Amino acid sequence: MPVRGMALAVVGALLLPAMDAVAKLLGQSGAMSPGQVTFFRFAIQTAFCLVWLMAFGGAAALRSNRFGLNFVRGMVLGAASLFFFVALKYMPLADAIAVFFVEPLILTLLSFLVLREPVGWRRVAAVIVGFGGALIVIQPSYAVFGPVSLLPLGAATLFATYLMLNRIAGRNDGAMVMQFVSGLGGMAIVAVAMAFGTVAGIGDLAVTPTADPTVWALVALMGSIGVAGHYLFVRAFQMAPASLLAPFQYIEIISAALFGLLLFSEFPTPTKWLGIGIIVASGLYVFWRERTVDQKDGA
Repeated sequence: MPVRGMALAVVGALLLPAMDAVAKLLGQSGAMSPGQVTFFRFAIQTAFCLVWLMAFGGAAALRSNRFGLNFVRGMVLGAASLFFFVALKYMPLADAIAVFFVEPLILTLLSFLVLREPVGWRRVAAVIVGFGGALIVIQPSYAVFGPVSLLPLGAATLFATYLMLNRIAGRNDGAMVMQFVSGLGGMAIVAVAMAFGTVAGIGDLAVTPTADPTVWALVALMGSIGVAGHYLFVRAFQMAPASLLAPFQYIEIISAALFGLLLFSEFPTPTKWLGIGIIVASGLYVFWRERTVDQKDGA
């Protein structure tokens, strides 16, 4: 069973950057603002979960025991996705995803600062080294794109907060109803951002009406890939322990580099690969260290 879980995690990690590549294609081409792309990413997720829940459980299946907390989780995730999709419009795909993967390091810090979980000096050192790797990736992008290159770091911080809220929420609801409510929260926060962007004339957040069937086909493709990719990860984590599967998520960086090369003629420079390697090594060490500590505590 763990082997099947690992296989599903690998397929999911290879697939999800395709969603980001389509989002980048839509935003970079000007066919749809990153804000609107983000909104439809959550709208498709919410619609899928709604149909699933109604088909297998009826209206009663929509009830959430922690609606407020799950809604807030969705708002945080929506803000993280918005930051990331705006960054994708300007930054190389692999760079943005690599910087986003400092998320486990940020989660380690938040677990210590907010949840008061013990964190030893080794993990603190790994976090510091990992952020050094992120700076190696960010620095050339910052020289070209300015503050927008920091958006993946903001997305990683928000996503780590989302995962921390998952820990606080516990397992009060099923995975599908949690996805449904968080989808509503994501749509809500992005809708507010789009309303503000439209009024303030911020193009990346504005409503961009279009009747182009090709654009809507890409939106549908993006949403379908997102639903499929996340479903694969959910199934994978049902078949194998999180500590075993977490490192497989870094395969997304390789997949992102390939999509970036094929679709946008982007490929990380040797210096950026060095930074990416440092981020991955630091994250893997944190995963390994947490697993080792958990095994000792359980002994």
